[in-house]
Amino acid sequence: MADLKLVFACNPYDRIEPLRQKKVKAEGIELEVVSDLHPRELFDRFMQSDDFDLAEFSSSEHIAMTCAGEKKLVAVPVFPSKVFRHGFITINRNKGIKSPKDLEGKRIGVPLYTMSAALWCRGPLEDDYGVDLSGVTWVQGAVEKPGPHGSPNPPPLLKPVKIEQNSTPYSLGQLLARGDIDAIIGGVNPMELYTDPNVVRLWPNFREVEKEFYQRTKIHPIMHLVAVRKHVYDANPWIAKSLYKAFNDAKNLAWEEACYSGAQKYMLPFLYDDIDEVHHIFGGDPWPYGLEKNRPALEKAVELMHRHHMIGRKPALSELFIDVGA
Repeated sequence: MADLKLVFACNPYDRIEPLRQKKVKAEGIELEVVSDLHPRELFDRFMQSDDFDLAEFSSSEHIAMTCAGEKKLVAVPVFPSKVFRHGFITINRNKGIKSPKDLEGKRIGVPLYTMSAALWCRGPLEDDYGVDLSGVTWVQGAVEKPGPHGSPNPPPLLKPVKIEQNSTPYSLGQLLARGDIDAIIGGVNPMELYTDPNVVRLWPNFREVEKEFYQRTKIHPIMHLVAVRKHVYDANPWIAKSLYKAFNDAKNLAWEEACYSGAQKYMLPFLYDDIDEVHHIFGGDPWPYGLEKNRPALEKAVELMHRHHMIGRKPALSELFIDVGA
């Protein structure tokens, strides 16, 4: 029998490249990997067309859609994007923000209030620094250009939040540099962080803050998962375990290649010192897949989404993911 042909869309991550390059193969599947789209463009196209059978997808959108009763997608516990977000809170240094608590009542830019990255900025601010975000006005729009951040259509919030759409001729990054907003949180740092002296990080020592966060919570925040169209999975339920094994094998191969010291693969001058630190902090596997090893992050995401009025109930992880035995 011929292999099942599936098209998978994802960013060109090192952990995906072995699949695109055919170094790793999913048993019974001929997988075409498309990797030339911006994340928001990818998500929108996945939801608005039938171009892809499976794709990298927002974890918060998948959770919200599942809770809202939308059954178009199922998810495999593979997480191509994980990012600590303390370093993605930028401020205007002239706005009197000396500590996280000073963000209370401010005007804060965000690409999309419901995006996973914003969730993982807000959660630690509340939990670890006691920041009351109820008085914040959220200015929503693209960080790099004027206008909106893509064309998402997430389920509506269950309780009103003060959100303004950026209708100015400026990007959020420009608004921050001008002082028209006080801070930005979300999925990408503004270029003004590197070009305008008024724009700085809330935590200059964000790497140390993020390491402490992980060592205390065992949470490496999950941004994106791998979603499969439900009708594709229903017709071929065996693909879940095949895909999971292939994604895991590809990730392990990428890490093995990154660690090879005979020829440095990436333009990171201190790569091998970073690798030593990763082995020490993460126990040799910096990017585990599967439910159990990611349970702290996934359960916290569900709790935060419920707290922030994005979902009306807390679903079990078994409702959100296909059981692949991991």
